[in-house]
Amino acid sequence: MTQNPNNRRVITMPAPAGNTPTPGGGSTGGGGFQFDADKIDGVIQQWQDLLADLKADERDAEMMANVEAPGREFASGDWEKLANPSGKAFYEQNRAMQEYVNQYIESLQLAKKQITTQEAETEAAISKTGNRAQ
Repeated sequence: MTQNPNNRRVITMPAPAGNTPTPGGGSTGGGGFQFDADKIDGVIQQWQDLLADLKADERDAEMMANVEAPGREFASGDWEKLANPSGKAFYEQNRAMQEYVNQYIESLQLAKKQITTQEAETEAAISKTGNRAQ
């Protein structure tokens, strides 16, 4: 947490290292974002909402990955052979995104805990100092 020129407490959150999913299935490091410390609950909620959406998509991805041919003729078999790999790729990417989002939520919750602890310690120190001045 840093103090910016406008006296706002700002949190800079790096992306979980080496785990940023990419469209090709790989991952990259880096990234992240910055927000005011007093907005952390809203930021956590946004990431939790994203996770809920990903879980809903996962159910669709599972169905797509396990599609069965509608009939026993060659056209249906060909359709199944083409559809399943695409569904499986969608499912795997979705799972990777869920893992990434979970890690980010955990990082945000840890940051919130650290902010709360730091604020409590600061308040206790101020209170202690204030009692001495009387």
